Amino acid sequence: MHKSPKIHLTRRDMLKLSAGGAGMFALTASGFAIPKSDASGKLYIEAFPTSPLILKPFDQPLVIPEALKPVDPLSLPDGAPSPGVQDIVKANPGNKYGNPDYSAYNKYKLGPNNNIGSHQVWPGQGVTANYYGTESSITGFPTTTKPLVYQIDLKVNGHSFTNSAVQPINSLGQDVIPPGSNSTNPRNLPDSTIWGFNGTFPGPRINAVYGRPALVRFKNLLDQGDESKYPAQDFGSGTQQGGGPRTFLTHLHNGHTAPESDGQPHYAYHRFAPLGRFTHEAAWAPGEWVDQLYLGYPAGGDDREKQSFFWFHDHVHGHTGANVYKGMVGLMPIYDPKSDTGDETDPAPNLKLPGRRRRTDAETFEVDYDIPLALYDCRLDDGVTPHKDAHTGNGETHPEWWGKTFFRHFPNHGFVGDIFTVNGSAYPVMEVYQRKYRLRFLDSSISRIYNLQFMSTPEGTGPVSARSLGLTLDELQGQYRLPNGYPSMKMYDIANEGGLLPAPIPRDSFELWPAKRREVILDFTRTVDGPTRPGQEIWLVNTMKMTTGRMWDLADPNYKVPLMKIVIKGPPPEPDMSVVPAKLRPVPDLLRPDKLTAAKSSSLPTFELQRGTSSLDPETEWLINGQQFDPAKPMASPKQTKEGDPAVLWRIRNGGGGWVHPMHLHMEEHQVITRNGKAAPDTRHPDDSGKEDVIALDPSEDTVIARRFRTFTGPYVAHCHNLAHEDHNMMFGWEILP
Repeated sequence: MHKSPKIHLTRRDMLKLSAGGAGMFALTASGFAIPKSDASGKLYIEAFPTSPLILKPFDQPLVIPEALKPVDPLSLPDGAPSPGVQDIVKANPGNKYGNPDYSAYNKYKLGPNNNIGSHQVWPGQGVTANYYGTESSITGFPTTTKPLVYQIDLKVNGHSFTNSAVQPINSLGQDVIPPGSNSTNPRNLPDSTIWGFNGTFPGPRINAVYGRPALVRFKNLLDQGDESKYPAQDFGSGTQQGGGPRTFLTHLHNGHTAPESDGQPHYAYHRFAPLGRFTHEAAWAPGEWVDQLYLGYPAGGDDREKQSFFWFHDHVHGHTGANVYKGMVGLMPIYDPKSDTGDETDPAPNLKLPGRRRRTDAETFEVDYDIPLALYDCRLDDGVTPHKDAHTGNGETHPEWWGKTFFRHFPNHGFVGDIFTVNGSAYPVMEVYQRKYRLRFLDSSISRIYNLQFMSTPEGTGPVSARSLGLTLDELQGQYRLPNGYPSMKMYDIANEGGLLPAPIPRDSFELWPAKRREVILDFTRTVDGPTRPGQEIWLVNTMKMTTGRMWDLADPNYKVPLMKIVIKGPPPEPDMSVVPAKLRPVPDLLRPDKLTAAKSSSLPTFELQRGTSSLDPETEWLINGQQFDPAKPMASPKQTKEGDPAVLWRIRNGGGGWVHPMHLHMEEHQVITRNGKAAPDTRHPDDSGKEDVIALDPSEDTVIARRFRTFTGPYVAHCHNLAHEDHNMMFGWEILP
């Protein structure tokens, strides 16, 4: 059964419309019924364009970002990094920034460097004093207290999601004449405007190693784009009504990182409030730079706390979703020189996970057979859907933006696209040898949740367009279906966002929520049909229908959207020496589920994610404990914990209403102790056996987590990683006190 056109309105809008009747609605050329703006101009429209159909999917190679090379710190034009000078503000006292008084904001002092604008812990200082140099040099990269220095500039650029010609269609799947044209003929897409790390999407990859700290100098060059070629459009920090600078805050998600290098709006409030800069202006503006230090040090110096796959993304207050959607996404796998070295040929005690390390210079390496895969969904402007939300526009259309990315900053449910991409390309092709691979999945979408499987099809069959199956409206999302697809490969889940699991979990499929990561091992020597052969095709498929950002739709056995084609090349050039280990790493002792009795206490600090409004901000629809984000009022102030201190228990609840929330907590990973009063893990969340940084909260779900607060002090945040919810205040500040 096909769905009828949907209108998504807030409670306030429904009240406004109750007296207006059907005359409040209009039908766009794209086939959407949309509400007209009311007299106040504040009606939030949730009509989205239908992207043009990509005519030749699965025809261009998967892009795998290359590992970024470090630079000579003395070559940086703004000066070499140092422990006491972390950013341009500190580097220019009494000049551009005057002489601000930070005394009211600097309450976290712990050690000589912990002043705003300087690094709290430099490698080899404080609790890290005896860490560097203790790791083995099995990777061929000796440990050091001298950070490798990288330079990443925020740049305006163009990005092509596909090389294929596209067919303009409407929401009924019919060919249409796009604005400025006189025919329905297929055509090429224009480049979409991105704001990217070094001007690419995804941005560069940093291959990190524990014991080798990395310092990244991020600099804002977003004022230097060619506006005639790459217009800023109406989403992204500084583009909305009221304007302001095009700012960024880069968050390494979820590194064990000091707040000054964490890239988030609670610390940014402390940094920028004395300069008179608040909300989205409390961030790094054009021409400004910041050095973010990633220690390569696990919490407590404990091997069991090591992670394996970070990513970095924007975190500007109120515009995180827009800036991430505009391209601010980068990748950072991190290797453990003791057990997860990135080279299956290393001797014991290496776990021998799939991968062969390949040096590219004295400090940089690539890892073959170890592939990061960032999933991202988008929509392209049809030129006739109105641009109107709480931040921008009066319902006007932008025919000049046809084929470029479309974003609605304030969608009531969240933002879901109708084109699915992997590493920035729509429906790419990945060639693999007949051997085991390590695939690292990241959900970098704004709201979409995926359920991923690997499928085969009978000989001679493959993807068909959704419109050719008679599908329309929201059913066109994904553009293609795999009608004859059947599950054909088992995988071994070896890691989530908290790092390696205690043991591999055999799986036929897995869910991937926004910001979550999953690492799996696949053996491409065989499928359920027998040994693979050169030229054989296997499909990465999403089976989770999610037509709004609220939550998944009812299960649909026909919803099989192929995201990527995998083609078998043949035997590998060298023997496959990788294994699927029986065990990976133990969970830290202090986080065992023997805290179940304490977890049932009603006195635990509780944070409930809720739907609601706030008198402080008319846009707010998302709250935590009845409050919107206020960086001046932290909601929790735990004391810094040291080794031997017990873990702290927090209760995180979904307030209900039929919504799901991926709840992310910065700084240290947690372990889920209970879900709805029952000990974790359960069959739905088997990866709760490890540590995580995002809690997947089903409707009305109630969880208790255990965590600690080591190494650093200062302000952090926790928030929903459905970024439409975060940007409209489903976030709270918290702080670690000495």
